[in-house]
Amino acid sequence: MAKLRRETHTAFSEAASLRLRAAWLYYNQGLTQKDVAERLGVSRSTVIRLLDEAMKRSEVQIWISEGVDTCIELATGLEKAFGLDEAVVIPAPRDSSAEALATAVGLALGQFLSEVIQNDMTIGVGWGRTMTASLAGFRPPRRENCKVVSLLGGIVAVHQTNPIDYTWRLASQLNAECYMFLAPLMVDTVETKRALIEKCGLKTIYDLAENLDLAVVSCGDIGPHSTSLSEGFIAKAELQRLIAAGCVCDTMFNFLDENGRSVDHALNERVMSVDLDTLKKARHIVLSSGGAHRAIAIRATIRRIGCNTLITDETAARELLRLEESANARLV
Repeated sequence: MAKLRRETHTAFSEAASLRLRAAWLYYNQGLTQKDVAERLGVSRSTVIRLLDEAMKRSEVQIWISEGVDTCIELATGLEKAFGLDEAVVIPAPRDSSAEALATAVGLALGQFLSEVIQNDMTIGVGWGRTMTASLAGFRPPRRENCKVVSLLGGIVAVHQTNPIDYTWRLASQLNAECYMFLAPLMVDTVETKRALIEKCGLKTIYDLAENLDLAVVSCGDIGPHSTSLSEGFIAKAELQRLIAAGCVCDTMFNFLDENGRSVDHALNERVMSVDLDTLKKARHIVLSSGGAHRAIAIRATIRRIGCNTLITDETAARELLRLEESANARLV
């Protein structure tokens, strides 16, 4: 098992998946506490605390007995393959619809954020169905001196996904300052974009984004399950032009090819979002998305902005590992 790089992210080491991993190694595989500590890259005293906390939360009884070992093995494989600090892999829901996947992965994201957000954090957030679903599982203690910053603009006609509502509700539950990206998702020209940033108060958003403690984003595939298409953000004809340009991924309405590069299309110049090269400077990046059909998009996003914590489901995890194994085989 790969040693996790947690030395600079102590706040994140209390996430539920670390407790589950420690409990699985100790109770199911029969490792000693010393061996578990070495596998996880933590101290023996931390392992003792994790096991005690897992017992108090009944996670050993509820989760270990239900065979979550497969998900933990997949998580460990993802950590090694993509150099992650942590992967959280949930069982795939019986209903494989996009809505069910977003709900399941979103709940895991909400639970994760409930544990890791600390005082004095500046948190940048994207939006989408998975992000919205995270609110149902978000139950943090109220924090002090936090800022929640929206990382991209919004839309006029809201259907299921409301970016302003998500940012505001997240900030409200944290008792945090809220910084809205009050601009349309897409503008007509680069000149309009520049004017909105420089003359209409949006520069504050961009300045805050330069020093994020935590960035929380999702990503979408380019296909019938895409939020951008299903919510009517782009037309089918535009989608076909993006595909022709090599697009496989929508990350914060930035359209990327399989290697994480921005495709040659005007939409990428006119989107009102924090630049992805700025986003990758965040101290800790959480990427949350599920479904095997989105594995190629998750991989492209990791290649572009990096990722510390990946939250996904087992179908996406398996496909991600298959894609990476195929890519490595071609290099041999």
